Amino acid sequence: MRPALTHTAAIVPLVAFALLGGCVSQTRYNSQVAATAAAQNLSAQNAELNKQLAAEIADKQVTIQQLNDRLVVTLVDQVLFASGSAELHPKGRAVLDKAIPTLAAQTGKWIIIEGHTDDQPIGPSIIARFPTNWDLSTARATSVVKYLQDKGVPPVNLAATGYSQYQPVKPNTTAAGRQANRRIEIILRMK
Repeated sequence: MRPALTHTAAIVPLVAFALLGGCVSQTRYNSQVAATAAAQNLSAQNAELNKQLAAEIADKQVTIQQLNDRLVVTLVDQVLFASGSAELHPKGRAVLDKAIPTLAAQTGKWIIIEGHTDDQPIGPSIIARFPTNWDLSTARATSVVKYLQDKGVPPVNLAATGYSQYQPVKPNTTAAGRQANRRIEIILRMK
C-alpha cells in the first residue's frame, strides 16, 4: 500500500509546474534580448542618419524609414546620378559622404544598395552602355557600393542589387510616379 501524500507534497509539484510554465527558455530570452538591442541600435542609427541627411530630407531628396528589422534610406536618382548615367556626380558623392560615418561603423549588418528604374525604355544615346533597365539599375547600385567601399565602409557588409522597373513605389503612368521609381535604396539589416 502506498503512503498517502501530504498536503505539502502534493502542492510542491503543482507550484513548480506553475512556475516553470510561465518561464521562458534561456535561448528564447537571449533571442528577445538580442532583438531588443538590435531594434534600439537601429533606432539610434535612424536618428543619426536623420541628423546627417537633414538638409536632403528637408528638400525631399532623401527619405528614411525604420521597418521591423531594417532601416531604408531612399535617395532619388537625380541626387546621385545624371540622367542615364551610372557615374556618381559630385553632389551625389557629397550626400553619401554625410552618411559614411554611420555606414562605416556598421558591424553584423548588411548594407544592401538597391538600384531601381522606371519602366521607360533605355534611350538610343545610352543603349550601347546600358541595353536594359536591369543594366542601368545594377550599374548604379554597384557604383554606390564601390564608392562606399573606397570611403571605408567594410566590403564584407556591402551588397549591390538591381531591380530594374520591377519594384515600383508609384505607378509609372505619370512623370512624378516615374521620378519616384528612379531611386537608390540603402538598406541596413542584420546578417
